[in-house]
Amino acid sequence: MFDFLHYAFMQRAFLAGTIVAFLCPTIGIYLVLRRLSMVGNMFSHVSLAGVALGIFTGTYPLGAALALSVASAVILEALRRTYRIFSDLAIAILISAGISLAVILISLSRALNTDLFSYLFGSVIAISEQDLYLIAVVGLFVMLLVFVLQKELFYIAFDEAGARAAGIRVDLVNMLFVLAASLTIAVAMRVVGALLVSSLLTVPVAAALQFGKSFRTTLFWSYLLALTSVFSGLMVAYYCNLAPGGSIVMCSLIIFVLSIIWGRRSGRKQDVGT
Repeated sequence: MFDFLHYAFMQRAFLAGTIVAFLCPTIGIYLVLRRLSMVGNMFSHVSLAGVALGIFTGTYPLGAALALSVASAVILEALRRTYRIFSDLAIAILISAGISLAVILISLSRALNTDLFSYLFGSVIAISEQDLYLIAVVGLFVMLLVFVLQKELFYIAFDEAGARAAGIRVDLVNMLFVLAASLTIAVAMRVVGALLVSSLLTVPVAAALQFGKSFRTTLFWSYLLALTSVFSGLMVAYYCNLAPGGSIVMCSLIIFVLSIIWGRRSGRKQDVGT
């Protein structure tokens, strides 16, 4: 049953998928609590533009995606400060900028090829050792950053005004968190694909809300469900010769539907606290 683990490309895929399965809920739970789920969609479009830029310039596409994502994180926070009342405008503007830049660069480089499609939809055979090392380094950095800022992030997620009054440097914490989100989405794109990566940020968390009775237990369930989705999705992709992005997200959606059914039968209400 697990004969595929004898292949080096599947070993890399599962290792990268494991890292991504921990990264996405770590960032996603704060995005969900802060009603910023569309940020994931924004960074996925920007990351796609970065991949197109890398292909166009002949540089490492994942590295270009990371660089452009970091730049967009800085721009996002600058725009959010400019439009504090209508902060969702910043997200909409960057989504438009990301997808338009991606389309232009793809058309200029005539990059509608197999390599681009592996970034769009994910590919179990396309993850190289270089990709895996970069995903591991970025994953370690993001997990450490969130661990250091966990108290501040938790406070801001539930009461940003109160966090400011308490002396927390909210703008700095927001900038660091958005930076972590941009890095997470850029590397997760290699496993799930740019078009579906935002789903892995939110769907496992949405399902976990049906099981978790507190913030910590919800995060634990998010990790468990994300890992289940990634592992089952990669297995389906291998045996059925499918793009892993679609398989992983479909598995997470099936788990989400089952969690909704369970939640309604047990009369669960979504209330995430400490």
